[in-house]
Amino acid sequence: MVTVAWHPHFERTIRKIKGNGLKERVKQQIIRIIEDPSIGKPMRYSRKQTREVYIPPFRLSYWFDRQKDTLVFLTLYHKDEQ
Repeated sequence: MVTVAWHPHFERTIRKIKGNGLKERVKQQIIRIIEDPSIGKPMRYSRKQTREVYIPPFRLSYWFDRQKDTLVFLTLYHKDEQ
């Protein structure tokens, strides 16, 4: 069983979302990630060991530790703010 944690920045960002459609899409992606943490695109360079899932026009960044079976949601940010 995967242990799920939230970064404080991620929690603040989720609370600010006003559209119910976007909230629902984010919720569905979170459920998919919890079921299979390897679905996200692996990042490189300074963001190595993190993964991202694209939720138009946003990206959901998370970190998964296989040894401890821990999943940490890091941030949800707009694609143009990379």
